[in-house]
Amino acid sequence: MFTGIVQAVGEILRTSPLEVDCGNLDIAGLAVGDSICVQGVCLTVSALRSRGFTADVSAETLRVSAGLDRPGRVNLEKSLAMGDKLGGHLLTGHVDGVAEVLSRDAGVVVFRLPKPLAKYVATKGSIALDGVSLTVNGVDAECFHVNLIPHTLGATTLSRLAPGVRVNVEVDILARYVERMLHAGD
Repeated sequence: MFTGIVQAVGEILRTSPLEVDCGNLDIAGLAVGDSICVQGVCLTVSALRSRGFTADVSAETLRVSAGLDRPGRVNLEKSLAMGDKLGGHLLTGHVDGVAEVLSRDAGVVVFRLPKPLAKYVATKGSIALDGVSLTVNGVDAECFHVNLIPHTLGATTLSRLAPGVRVNVEVDILARYVERMLHAGD
């Protein structure tokens, strides 16, 4: 589990296997087999490097996500340990889909979701974009918008957002379970 509070911005150095330089992330105690959230995607550490790690990425993960198929900056978060603060909201790192930026005006960014995900997004609800826990400030059909504050822009990769950019989306886990319970007998 993760919280969507990015701990560092790292960089993908190569993609097969995925090799990540962890930047300022404290990797002391990180071990082979541990989970780490990379740009919103939960990956398993397959080997340690002096400044980072490698991970195997399946074809399915590449199919349903964005940003792991090329070198570049990525948001990083180590998995939660019992007793850690929950500063954002609970995330699994299981990407539900990819959204596209429609517009960005000052701190407001508007996204279009794949239609099947729209029912899980609610005004003042939580959403994770590229592994960053955010509050949804408005919803209209398959579109939603968030406000990005200067701290978030400086501490994550979200400063790169512009029309056409694709981001990994994880909808709120509670919304998924509520929907499943409501339709379990259908």
